[in-house]
Amino acid sequence: MTTPISHPFYFDCDTGIDDALALAYLLASLQADVRGIGTVSGNVSAAVGARNTLDLLQLAGHAHIPVALGAHDPQTGTFRGGAPHVHGANGIGEVSLEAAGAGLAQETAAEMLVRLAHEHPGTLRVLAIGPLTNIAEALRLEPELPRLVEEITIMGGAALAPGNITAVAEANIANDPEAATDVLAADWNITLVPLDVTMSNVLEESHRQELLAAGHPVPQALGEMLGYYFRFYEGIFGRACSAMHDPLAAALAVGGVKAAVAPVVQVDVDTTDGPGRGQTVCDLRGLYMDYPEQPGARCRVVLSLEGDFAPHLVATLLSFSESTTAAVAVGAAVA
Repeated sequence: MTTPISHPFYFDCDTGIDDALALAYLLASLQADVRGIGTVSGNVSAAVGARNTLDLLQLAGHAHIPVALGAHDPQTGTFRGGAPHVHGANGIGEVSLEAAGAGLAQETAAEMLVRLAHEHPGTLRVLAIGPLTNIAEALRLEPELPRLVEEITIMGGAALAPGNITAVAEANIANDPEAATDVLAADWNITLVPLDVTMSNVLEESHRQELLAAGHPVPQALGEMLGYYFRFYEGIFGRACSAMHDPLAAALAVGGVKAAVAPVVQVDVDTTDGPGRGQTVCDLRGLYMDYPEQPGARCRVVLSLEGDFAPHLVATLLSFSESTTAAVAVGAAVA
């Protein structure tokens, strides 16, 4: 059997519930070698997200992975308090985790990204599943960053789908449109994972019950968190289930799942103060002619997947029970 190639990753997040799923997916994947994590304000403040991340890493037996605090406020304006109605006041569905002993890295999230890019030139992959403030700051610190990074996968935007924070805007992009403009305009290989695909792949209550019944505290904790998340999405889907925004982006980043329709097109962000602020304007005029090449376009916009994502996600998360039990500290458990 061929051993999967493991890629070095920098992971940028605003650790709420689906971020926790994405982090667990990366840690369980044989194709991801997470070298550093930065946090940004989005679902929760950057500081709360950092605490959640540290606690989850300890629970998973990966306390050695450094976590750096990133931007609290977007480039324009101030942090608006997150989404406690979606993720809970603590960001992880009011689930209490044992506090990690590890502290934060001495560098900022942007500095960490730049350092890792220099340490792994041409091979570092970036997964950004929160507002893009840290990534834009890293571009200012190191204008050569796109040349050093193999590719960046971004959970954000809406191509043909409606927005989830305004009629046209998705939350990660809308929380810092100016940063998103900088990142999407940079000359690197981008995969954008918008609401078009994340809202059409759903995790059901039967999947949550599988996680709760697992023999490892990580999937058990995720199952508990999802109970809160499901209650929010019940008002959207009419049943206990949820979209899978961030873990879907993680799976695409490592190659665990493949896109069925993903044209490479020009993507712009509306930074005006009107009703379109935060909208990702994707040039999908090729929809009717199988997306002819757009000269200069670098952004692959994922519109659909090959197959159903939920079984793959659950199987990967349940692999903690088989492969990482011995690495978890005896005292690490859901309180």
